[in-house]
Amino acid sequence: MEVDLKQKNTPLHEATVVGDTVGDPYKDTSSVSLNPVIKFTTLFGLLAVEIAVTMQNVGLKLGLASLFFLIALLFVYRSFYGMRITGEKL
Repeated sequence: MEVDLKQKNTPLHEATVVGDTVGDPYKDTSSVSLNPVIKFTTLFGLLAVEIAVTMQNVGLKLGLASLFFLIALLFVYRSFYGMRITGEKL
C-alpha cells in the first residue's frame, strides 16, 4: 500500500491497516500454542486407528476404545469445568 500506490497517511491506507487487524488479536498467540496440540491429536488418532485395525481381539478393542473415550471425557471436563476461574481465585 505505501510503496505501490504511494497512499501512506491517507484514508485508503488507514482503512487497509484497520482491515488488516480485524479478527487478528489472537492470531500470533493462539496459532502457535494450538499447533502442537493439533499435531499431537492427529498423530495420536492415526496411531490409535492403526492399533484398532490390526488388533484381532474384539473385547480388547472395545475395552481400549472405552478407556480412551473416558480419558477424552476427563480432558473435556477439565477443559470446561476444572479450569474455571471462580470468584475465590480472583
